[in-house]
Amino acid sequence: MRHAVIVLLAVSCFSVIARTQTADELVSKNIQAKGGIDKIKAVKTVRMNEKFDGGGGFTARALQENMRPNLVRETFSLQGMTAVQAYDGTTGWQIQPFGGHKDPELMGENDLRDIQLDADFDAPLVDYKEKGNTVEYLGHDIVDGDDALRLKVTLKNGDIVYYYLDPDTFLEIRKEGQLFLRGAVQEFVVNLGSYKPVNGVMYPFFIESGPKNNPDQRGKVTVTKMEANVPIEDSEFKMPAAPAAPGAAKPTPK
Repeated sequence: MRHAVIVLLAVSCFSVIARTQTADELVSKNIQAKGGIDKIKAVKTVRMNEKFDGGGGFTARALQENMRPNLVRETFSLQGMTAVQAYDGTTGWQIQPFGGHKDPELMGENDLRDIQLDADFDAPLVDYKEKGNTVEYLGHDIVDGDDALRLKVTLKNGDIVYYYLDPDTFLEIRKEGQLFLRGAVQEFVVNLGSYKPVNGVMYPFFIESGPKNNPDQRGKVTVTKMEANVPIEDSEFKMPAAPAAPGAAKPTPK
């Protein structure tokens, strides 16, 4: 009985503390936990080498490069072929050889929404007001049996991302997204862990993501190497011109 009372008091105290915190306070604690705004803003480019595990022995190599303010390029290599998805701040494009598309093409709306989230260099919480996002604190929640603090982030385009913060470290342990596409809702889950410092900023080195309602379809990414402030050319993010069709007339020199 005494043990039950102690547990009840502990839970009650946690609930009271959680309710007294505001969204801005939690965002500030999250930024500070990652290293502070100065160190975060000091990172201009990021390159991540990754191992992708799709389950059932299916593995691949992946590479993600980001550049301020909102440029990203992601490659996925398997069996001698490499798929590319990129966003240059304005245009999203891709090369999908696994689907028989070896030439660059513009992204559809679904893929574009996904990559625009990856392109936000500091993620939606940093400078969220300037980005047109809103943040609400929804209180205490549970993630895989552990305590978490839940934030609702409504992006400028209307999409929603729920952030679950560890109440001890204030780092993200889970994100749940709702993308609104042509009247339908696409839901996804991202689990985050194994945080390590790079240039004084904490980054997750383990990421599991996929559909919210189908855990078997989630892929697991382990970051094998991460570098910050490496030289990256703007041209890497630009959509290359498709090769001319065989027999096509060449432009007349001026």
